[in-house]
Amino acid sequence: MHTAQDIFGTDKALVGMVHVPALPGTPRNSMSMAEIIGVCVREAKLLVEAGFDAVMIENMHDVPYLMREVGPEIVAGMTAVATGVRAVVKTPIGIQVLAGANRAAVAIAHCAGLDFVRAEACLYASVADEGLFAQADAGPLLRYRKSIGADRVKILCDVKKKHSSHAITADVDIAEFARTAEFFGLDGVIVTGVATARPTDVKDLRSVRVATKLPVVVGSGTTPENVREMFEFADAVIIGAWFKENGDWRGRPDPARVKEIVDAANRARL
Repeated sequence: MHTAQDIFGTDKALVGMVHVPALPGTPRNSMSMAEIIGVCVREAKLLVEAGFDAVMIENMHDVPYLMREVGPEIVAGMTAVATGVRAVVKTPIGIQVLAGANRAAVAIAHCAGLDFVRAEACLYASVADEGLFAQADAGPLLRYRKSIGADRVKILCDVKKKHSSHAITADVDIAEFARTAEFFGLDGVIVTGVATARPTDVKDLRSVRVATKLPVVVGSGTTPENVREMFEFADAVIIGAWFKENGDWRGRPDPARVKEIVDAANRARL
């Protein structure tokens, strides 16, 4: 079983999200691949130089998302971005390919030398804003990782993920989700609020912490005000909105806000 140290290079890790500008083929694309890679490299370097322990890349601007099969243009674009960021950032790097394109994420991470992926719809069925995730992905995904020799790529899975309805599994609490992740052999679990930038419920976080020995990661809503409380139960926090201009994930990183969240995290880790 892996630890936070194995995945992020440290305990109580601060992970910064790089939201990749809309890729070619998606409705909001307006940049060339060279421009997109340049934006992502600059943002990743800024976060690492400011003190983030790891970074992630995610195609958040590709709305509206496709389910599972996102097309070769997205896989190619994210591979180019991942390779560009890997060339300049030496800390651990993760990737998520929305929506639920978990095998694509593992393949990109393996080929680009990344360290971990964030995988959604791995456990149980759910209804997301993209539609019904009727099949849990853990079984096919872990077999796929083995088949391409990508065992070094860690898989962190969301439990009761944001932007989703979990009425189908209303009788399965979040602690049982975490136990299932451990039983299935996943490498960590991610707990979120109901939507991007919305705070993670401390009661959910505590329940997951008690239920599993896997690394526990907060996936939304961490701020300078609550980071100490998050670190009380979590091994890492992923931040992608608060340090942006006006706290809006669609903006660019604000260096003053980046410094503020790093300073707050460092105080919380003393």
